[in-house]
Amino acid sequence: MLLAHAVALVHAAAVLFMLVGALLALRWPRLVLLHAPVALVILGVNLAGADCPLTDLELWLRERAGAPAYEGGFLGHYLFDPLGLDVDATGTQLGIYVTASGVNALGYGLLALRYAVSRTSAPAPGRSRP
Repeated sequence: MLLAHAVALVHAAAVLFMLVGALLALRWPRLVLLHAPVALVILGVNLAGADCPLTDLELWLRERAGAPAYEGGFLGHYLFDPLGLDVDATGTQLGIYVTASGVNALGYGLLALRYAVSRTSAPAPGRSRP
């Protein structure tokens, strides 16, 4: 059961990183190189309606340990069920996508703005600032 719990922790970290990774990249810009592919894979799995491989692994490990499986996926089991929300409800799904898209759009928008400002304030090649 310890391995199932470890997978659940890694899964939680992946979800959290997908959510706030773009904002963390404001502090550590190279983090974009890890965040962008992680976020795109998670988005692709969700949009395809596919089962998450981390959830599948956790459930398999729980089964091997003799623990009961859960329904509704990782977010449903660990986040929305305890809050009394139906993860499959349209409003919940909309909230998930709006929150994730909004936070990532904010982070990447600020990164793009920072890059644009730094490019316009840089001295021209061969010229020094006064």
